Amino acid sequence: MSLYKNFQFSIEATSGGARAGILKTPHGDVHTPAFIFCATKAATRVATPQVLREEGTEIILANTYHLMLQPTADVVEQQGGLQQFTGWRGPMLTDSGGFQIFSMGHGHVADEIKGRRTGKNEKSLLKITEDGATFRSYVDGRKITLTPEDAMDIQRKLGADLVVVLDECTPFNVDKAYTQKSLYMTNRWAKRCLTHFEKNDTGKQALYGIVQGGIYEDLRKESVEFLNGENFFAHAIGGSLGQNREQMYDVVRFTAQYLRKDRPVHLLGIGGIRDIWEHASQGIDTFDCVHPTRLARHGGALTVNNKERINLPNARYRNDSRPIDEHCTCYTCRNFSRSYLHHLVRTGEPLAHSLLSIHNIHFMNTLMRTVRQSILENTFEETKKEWLQRLEEPVGEK
Repeated sequence: MSLYKNFQFSIEATSGGARAGILKTPHGDVHTPAFIFCATKAATRVATPQVLREEGTEIILANTYHLMLQPTADVVEQQGGLQQFTGWRGPMLTDSGGFQIFSMGHGHVADEIKGRRTGKNEKSLLKITEDGATFRSYVDGRKITLTPEDAMDIQRKLGADLVVVLDECTPFNVDKAYTQKSLYMTNRWAKRCLTHFEKNDTGKQALYGIVQGGIYEDLRKESVEFLNGENFFAHAIGGSLGQNREQMYDVVRFTAQYLRKDRPVHLLGIGGIRDIWEHASQGIDTFDCVHPTRLARHGGALTVNNKERINLPNARYRNDSRPIDEHCTCYTCRNFSRSYLHHLVRTGEPLAHSLLSIHNIHFMNTLMRTVRQSILENTFEETKKEWLQRLEEPVGEK
């Protein structure tokens, strides 16, 4: 596998279907299972790279679609690539833009993937053809066609360690015939991405293939068999995962069982606490989601009980002198009360977003270390059961 000579993935331990490994990249190691925080527009909103590092973050993700429009891949390349541009200087992943293509064509990404329809469906996608996706820029209205080759060139200029093929992400509510047609085109796009990637390889990036096929096991299996046979470094599970959590678990489980075991596996856009435990048990190595920092911007703090969160705007926290979590060692919990955070949220102070983001980032990294350690100690199932039980416990009153 000389194409990826500067990358390596090794498995240190397994516990049932879960596995703990090390993903080596030119900018450092990622200890898996790991959570990848989203720096969508080359920034994790109110959390600086220093905060991310201090809270134990090993890898972040930036969004190809947004960055190709503003500030453009050429500007990022001229500024030394995303590592220099952002000041992160650690392992980084960029997606291909396919997720946004799907969003533009079918509505809001999160709603479609999770099986919800809002009725709001503003589309800037003009067409999807064998050549690529044609859309209008939300920045200046320009008509742009993104081809598989373009996706590779743009990601090479952005300079992330881990890059992803261009795909069409079909929604849950299209029929099997459309899903199959889309899958075959996605496979052809993936092959074109790989060919172009190999032609321009610099040794600084590794390419992920994306598994599609909707909710259909035979199509998912067919997608996996195609990817297993091509020279990808790793795989990402994408597309529609069903209409509810139970169906999502089924789709990921029957997809993961067919994947090659020597390659890292990423699950796109999933980051709930319960979901991470369930999918880690299916052999998923990395996850990404905007949830932790988005929740913080809406006044929410992640917890090991109370169904994963507490909502600081609630009046019950007005005079609550406790920290978010009395056992948490993050900067926020060591220095500030729920009462103060409630005040910041209710008055619209931006400091609330920063302090809650610090907590949520710390929480997610602590969660992933717990998952990893339980695998190394072969106590995964017991630890998972304890966490899932605690999630159902309410936050105690003061």
